[in-house]
Amino acid sequence: MAAEALLVLLSDIEDTAVTRQTAEALARVGTPAAVRVIALAVAGADDNQADWLQTGIQDAIEGPGGAPGVGSVCGQLARDPEEAVRRGAAEISAWVGETGR
Repeated sequence: MAAEALLVLLSDIEDTAVTRQTAEALARVGTPAAVRVIALAVAGADDNQADWLQTGIQDAIEGPGGAPGVGSVCGQLARDPEEAVRRGAAEISAWVGETGR
């Protein structure tokens, strides 16, 4: 499945550029499905991976066109049946809040 392949890219400890770029691309898409994959990666990330995921999301938000829907999608994901998604979405919400968006 595509979500599983994207999760592998987001969790790549050997290539942080892939992690960052994948997170940025998914955040720019901004759909619940895209942000859900990022949330799952965040929930399973160590501190180093989380830093690169956060950077990718911030790149999307601060870049051309931004990613204004990420925060609201995280609000929707707060009701996801999977606990890891809810936990990751809460972390992303905190990051998005730090950017002022």
